[in-house]
Amino acid sequence: QVQLVESGGGSVQAGGSLRLSCAAFGYISSSYYMGWFRQAPGKEREAVAAIYTGGGSTCYADSVKGRFTISQDNAKNTLYLQMNSLKPENTAMYYCAADYRVVSNICAKYEYKNWGQGTQVTVSS
Repeated sequence: QVQLVESGGGSVQAGGSLRLSCAAFGYISSSYYMGWFRQAPGKEREAVAAIYTGGGSTCYADSVKGRFTISQDNAKNTLYLQMNSLKPENTAMYYCAADYRVVSNICAKYEYKNWGQGTQVTVSS
C-alpha cells in the first residue's frame, strides 16, 4: 500500500507559477508509475502529466505542454509538478497518483490504484 501526500497548491494570478509536490510513503520501488491529475468543479478528472520513475516515459496533456514539467526525486520518493504561465482554466484540485504497473497508457486515470487527497490550485485573472 502506498500513501501519497500532495502539497504546494495555492492561489496565484494568471501568468504566475506554482510547484506541486507529492510525497510517497510505504513500499515504493525504484520503478514506479506516477502522475498528476486534476478535477475542476463539475468536470471529470483528467490527466495533467505522468512519468515512469524507472526512466524514459512521460506524458503531458496537450493543454499544458511547454508550461508544466513533471519530475521526480527518487531519493526522496517525491514527485513534482512545476507549473508556469498559469491560466484561470488551470484552476482545479490536483491529485497525485501512483501504481507499480501500467497496462497501456500512463496518462490514463484508470491505470492508477493509489491516490492522494489533492491540493487546490486557484488561478485568478
